[in-house]
Amino acid sequence: MIAYVRGEVAAVTLNSAVLDVGGVGFELMCTPGTLATLRTGHPVTLPTSMVVREDSLTLFGFLDEDEKSTFELVQTASGVGPKLAQAMIAVLAPDDLRRAVSADDVKTLTRVPGVGQKVAQRIILELKDRLGAPVGGVRPASAAAGPAPWRAQVHQGLVGLGWSTRDAEQAVEAVSAEAGDPPDVAALLRAALRSLSKS
Repeated sequence: MIAYVRGEVAAVTLNSAVLDVGGVGFELMCTPGTLATLRTGHPVTLPTSMVVREDSLTLFGFLDEDEKSTFELVQTASGVGPKLAQAMIAVLAPDDLRRAVSADDVKTLTRVPGVGQKVAQRIILELKDRLGAPVGGVRPASAAAGPAPWRAQVHQGLVGLGWSTRDAEQAVEAVSAEAGDPPDVAALLRAALRSLSKS
């Protein structure tokens, strides 16, 4: 398995990044929060998790080892595949997820697109003793490296998580007042998801 990829960022797309490693481009599927920290032409090291299917090999990239291990652990719950696991870490930081599971907080878990009440209850039941307590890690400000086109990133992140284009546009407008300078794309995405879950 590939534990991490270190290389120069060759391209950043709407839901993935391409890292040039010795002339070979590795495509890593990433959350909008992770993508917002990457800059084309800059070197980076991303922890990775490889998902092997009959017809595909997919690499998922993460901000840190905590996100990676949470992504892998969440998939051990029945009915949770890699796409849903990635949606969960896009919406909830690892510590937020740990807090929600330990507190039987179904409402927080169902903010993730694709997680209904039954799936949330199953995740709590199966992972409560395995996720552990919050470790106190703070997610880095996503756009600290410079101003990002946050509207497009949040919009595409929402569409990638299953929301319609129209819903995504409305959510981006709803959180536009919260955009700081520089904007924190991960926080704005989470705020947009919260606004969608209320509507």
